[in-house]
Amino acid sequence: MQTITMQYPVSFPLPGMPEGGQVLAIGDFDGLHLGHREVIRRAVETAGKLRLPAAIMTFHPHPREVLGQSKYVRHITPLPEKLALFAEAGVDVAYMMNFDPAFSQISPAQFVEEVLVPLRVGTVVVGFDFRFGHKGSGDPDMLCELAAGRFAVEVVRPYHMDGVKVSSTLIRDHLERGDVARVEHLLGRRYSLTGKVVHGAARGRQIGFPTANIELDGAYVIPMNGVYAVRLDWAGQHYYGVMNIGTKPTFEDSSHRTLEAHLFDFGHTIYGESVKLELISYIRPEQKFASIDELIAQIGKDVLTAKERIGYVPDKAANPLLNGMS
Repeated sequence: MQTITMQYPVSFPLPGMPEGGQVLAIGDFDGLHLGHREVIRRAVETAGKLRLPAAIMTFHPHPREVLGQSKYVRHITPLPEKLALFAEAGVDVAYMMNFDPAFSQISPAQFVEEVLVPLRVGTVVVGFDFRFGHKGSGDPDMLCELAAGRFAVEVVRPYHMDGVKVSSTLIRDHLERGDVARVEHLLGRRYSLTGKVVHGAARGRQIGFPTANIELDGAYVIPMNGVYAVRLDWAGQHYYGVMNIGTKPTFEDSSHRTLEAHLFDFGHTIYGESVKLELISYIRPEQKFASIDELIAQIGKDVLTAKERIGYVPDKAANPLLNGMS
């Protein structure tokens, strides 16, 4: 997949832009949930029928972040992950439009005349709730009017699951409650976080449950504090374990949130390595224990719970020394 950055006002032709037309899906696509995937699927399908490249236009930073809604500083799918998912979906070209104050001020007509028409789009695919132009004044009906026969417009109906419309806002709400199982249902995949393994305080090793401390490499929406069953992917292999998200109240009084994963049957040194964490199941809220012994006993229960939910079968050949865990 080719990625092309755009800055308004756009100077055309863009290097790498398809010359013979294209089918373009437009949206922010934060989360790339089942509703978003239907929009992209329709664009890829239409492009195949017309024998044209399938393209996407998305916006960075998140438009609501630029417009002052601070909760959108964190993303369900930060940009690198979003681009990878676009490629997996069969997209040929991804246009990354820089959403800045100048771009936020353009009218719906300017967006069509100064962006879409010069892109030589043959068909534009949008969701039913698509908004464009200053203060979101443009909608799919207006897009059809402004197209004026120069390109077709396909509008994808809302995607419902269990009678509820799938949306990024709904997914954020479930993450804030720690309901990662429901989030998986809405995304069509497990919620994941990527980052680097860094050195910690080594308390986990001291109490018999060494942990990999993860420093995230993107501004993710982090689920509610608590303990989760997880899968960690590293170097083409995957390992299961339990992860605590929170402030470690038993050890310190801090507002700084950390992610620490204790992996089962793991024997590798991975400091500085990039890993991916998939959240499988929420186990319990984070809590402060009266003693270290109480904490140790509870972690043992958490491990058993996670293994039961995962259906874990231990790797008897794994190194029991658990090197590279703090």
